[in-house]
Amino acid sequence: MLKVILREDVAGFGKAGEVKQVKDGFARNFLFPRKLALAASDETLKQIELNQNKKKAKKELETKKAQEAALRLAGLSVTITAEVNEEEKLYGSLNASDIAAAIAAEGVEVNKKAIVLETPIKELGIYDVEVRLHPEVISKIKVWVVKK
Repeated sequence: MLKVILREDVAGFGKAGEVKQVKDGFARNFLFPRKLALAASDETLKQIELNQNKKKAKKELETKKAQEAALRLAGLSVTITAEVNEEEKLYGSLNASDIAAAIAAEGVEVNKKAIVLETPIKELGIYDVEVRLHPEVISKIKVWVVKK
């Protein structure tokens, strides 16, 4: 039996970073040639642990930054003026990049990919828009669409 550290997820076997006990043939004939695993030595185990600690610290920092941004976004409402026709419908539509620009004008930088719109906004009104700053941090803002 041989101890290996998985480099990638292996379907039905384990996830990346796990230490597994496998038969020699499985390691030599399947895992090693496909670069799915490394032989587990004390040195590689220490290296993997350091990498996992770095990833964990980075993830915590990203979560903290996202929570700070969510506090700035809490209760924020932005107003976007748009041209409309006689039926009060917008010429064109408003999408995530338009909303991101309006939020940036309020002093909070948000990536347009973080703004969740099921469909582009095509009418005047007040909309609740979800902003996913991080997989664990979601904020809601109000978007007022008014005519010029």
